[in-house]
Amino acid sequence: MSTGGEGSGGEGSTARAELLARIVDDVARHGIGGRSLRDIAAGAGTSHRMVLYHFGSRQGLVAAIVEAVEADQRRLLRDLAGQVDGPGELVRALWRQVSSPEVRPFVRLFFETVGAVGAEGGELTRPWLDDSVEVTELVGVPFDPVDIRLGVAVTRGLLVDVVVTGEVGPATEALERYVALLGW
Repeated sequence: MSTGGEGSGGEGSTARAELLARIVDDVARHGIGGRSLRDIAAGAGTSHRMVLYHFGSRQGLVAAIVEAVEADQRRLLRDLAGQVDGPGELVRALWRQVSSPEVRPFVRLFFETVGAVGAEGGELTRPWLDDSVEVTELVGVPFDPVDIRLGVAVTRGLLVDVVVTGEVGPATEALERYVALLGW
């Protein structure tokens, strides 16, 4: 999972991005709940002081993790939009990616970190709305922020079901019903 490429481009931002990538990989494998900042730092091969230097606090780190995981999923959506034929295929292609066993640790991490951050995590849907202006144009549908918000909520809800049950099939059937309701 890529977590770099964001920021101002200086040496400090490169070091921060590289550290964040290592941390995201570690917490995707081992979780974040119940782990101290020292444990998380050690799992990423660094010290807790370096984590504090780059992220300010545990909450700052958790917020950065959520932002990185979400940014990767939005990049995936933009990439897929140029490869599919229509909005229904885009929704299905994104679903196949985000519900796959390879990505499931990052999905689990997203929900775990959102739970840990709570209201301090900021607006998690606004970036999806912002990025979807371009995506809807690519797949030939009008931009509707209510539809996008609903799509994000449906997808997240179905991903909770997948994470909790470990079964993709029933959630995929529900996603197909959602796509059919939209007429896609």
